[in-house]
Amino acid sequence: MRVLILGAGFGGLELATTLVAEAGDSVEVTLVDRSEGFVFGFSKLDVMFGRTTRDQVVHRYADLAHPEVHFLPATVLSIDPAARRVETDAGTLECDVLVVALGADLDPAATPGLVEHGHEFYTEESAFALRDVLADFPGGDVVVAVTSTPFKCPPAPSETALLVHDHLRERGLLDRSSVALAMPLPAPIPPAPDASRALLAEFERRGIAWHPGALVRSVEPGRAVLADGGELPFDLLLAVPVHRAPRVVVESGLAEDGWIPVDPLTLRTRFDDVYAVGDVTSVGTPKAGVFAEGQAAIVAAQLVARARGASSGATYDGRGVCYLEFGEHQVAKVDVTFVSGRPPVGTLEGPSVDLVRDKAAFGADRARRWFGADWAP
Repeated sequence: MRVLILGAGFGGLELATTLVAEAGDSVEVTLVDRSEGFVFGFSKLDVMFGRTTRDQVVHRYADLAHPEVHFLPATVLSIDPAARRVETDAGTLECDVLVVALGADLDPAATPGLVEHGHEFYTEESAFALRDVLADFPGGDVVVAVTSTPFKCPPAPSETALLVHDHLRERGLLDRSSVALAMPLPAPIPPAPDASRALLAEFERRGIAWHPGALVRSVEPGRAVLADGGELPFDLLLAVPVHRAPRVVVESGLAEDGWIPVDPLTLRTRFDDVYAVGDVTSVGTPKAGVFAEGQAAIVAAQLVARARGASSGATYDGRGVCYLEFGEHQVAKVDVTFVSGRPPVGTLEGPSVDLVRDKAAFGADRARRWFGADWAP
């Protein structure tokens, strides 16, 4: 069985690794990605705030733990889901099973003025470049803001606001600075009320201004213009850029209303033997790596069973566990489950120093499974 996986993020890496580990020679796995390597989302913040360097957080696809996975460095040019045929700049690929895990594309230029007057911190390039910007920032009004919905990793803006506050305090700049967080959501993490309450209490303790229901639509010199016409003045703007499905996905006919609809239990699309996982879908969970990983595990279970001539009853439970930086060297853990047709349920553990080690173990475990790396974030 030839399995072609487009995209080597959490979902693609988990699926490829599980297939070759559990199905062996009965599957031929090709993994395609245009990037040179994988970076954990939390590692971007680590580089931004000077905790580590770019070279220490990039896991190169040339170093995949399982050589049985054929990695193809290429850009996907077109997808024919009915024929399960993919055109890339490295040639044409055909398969028995196609899995689309291309994530969400980020478009800072879609927000007027953002590129000229602000900084986005979601792409690797920009997050890494912000290390020097933050190190040289002389103090002033800092605004962390969102420019569109949906967006990946809903806790990230809150984490960034807290870490900016830490950064300013450590540099002795708090007395002439302020931090504000503007999000379109009614709470920092709506599916997990305990986490939202803890964050709001922390914002209040630190004097971080919280602006719920606020969406930045454009940026002018020194001010972010909100969708409701309001404004937030800034000396430094850190923004979450516009997210959208990759154009190649939209043009393929896989997407509806911007994203790929899938069966929420099996991750199957409307095309035979075509699956989709992660941020590129509208499965009903947040766009975050842990959810892509969980979805990939369900697809893997189905394909491994098929390779063995059996059937799989595995279905996706919508659960994800993510770590939340609270600053001041503390981390919390949010456990949330999304079930179609029901309100999400979430719990909070921490924040605590112990969970810093727990988060590090989470990253190290995946680096070891996917890349065979002895790595500590």
